[in-house]
Amino acid sequence: MGQSVIDLGFVTAPSGVLVLGMGGWIDVWQETGRPLSERAAEAVRAGGGHLRDDEAEAVAVAAAADRSLPVRATAQRSPFDGEPTIAVLEVGLGLPWTGAAEVVVGDLPVDRCGMVLGDARALDSFTGLGDAVGNGLADLSYWGLHAEAAHGVFGGRPIGPAHDGGPHGWQDLPLSDARELAGRLEAWVEQHAQGRGLMVSVEPHTDLHLARRAGRAHPLLAGQVEVAGCAVLGIDWDPGDHAMRHGGEREYGQVYPVTLTGDASGRSVLRWTIPPYVDEDKGEHPQG
Repeated sequence: MGQSVIDLGFVTAPSGVLVLGMGGWIDVWQETGRPLSERAAEAVRAGGGHLRDDEAEAVAVAAAADRSLPVRATAQRSPFDGEPTIAVLEVGLGLPWTGAAEVVVGDLPVDRCGMVLGDARALDSFTGLGDAVGNGLADLSYWGLHAEAAHGVFGGRPIGPAHDGGPHGWQDLPLSDARELAGRLEAWVEQHAQGRGLMVSVEPHTDLHLARRAGRAHPLLAGQVEVAGCAVLGIDWDPGDHAMRHGGEREYGQVYPVTLTGDASGRSVLRWTIPPYVDEDKGEHPQG
């Protein structure tokens, strides 16, 4: 299975602490205890390390505070649907590397809601699942068996990941308008199809949603947003690959090592390595 190197963009970490964490849980750290930035700073003072609070997980490391930090990934095709997926994620940390060997700082599962990479202090204000809306706007999408008929009545344009039958919808609606229109769509399908065959989703403009939206056109679903004045990267995951390779996450042992190492120029690099899928019945890697 061939591999390629793909640029994902860059992040900034003016606090000097960079965090890679589970996107669906980044916003809950303060609800369960001290802010993520405090815990991450403590981990960095100890040399960097893994953070966990219930199902929330992250890794924190030191990074240069005065420059952009490039992010790239070695990608390979998923053996399940042929879409590109991350094999190795690398972040240039902009600091000298003085170690003699690669250092393991922890391990992480692949969150089905995607991963978030950014400044620890900025991530204290990152809005995610169920959070209050930052700008009062939302995106509305609908799809399913009766999407074509619904489109003839309500309109909308292609929105979100492309697949047969939709989704269609609208972006950047006032949240109240999006909810009102969603109610009309749901009432329509209830009247014309006994409430079946049409899925309707209202996505408020949280940082998590906007990052995922920004990454839709990227081959590895990586999208950049600004949070508290910092460039933050969201990395969504191909749902087919996640379901087959990473489902169950830590509970099922689906965790992958995060390490610190040096590059050819003597600078430190954060590396998250996700090994190829192995067919347990055959004991071999499927070929794509």
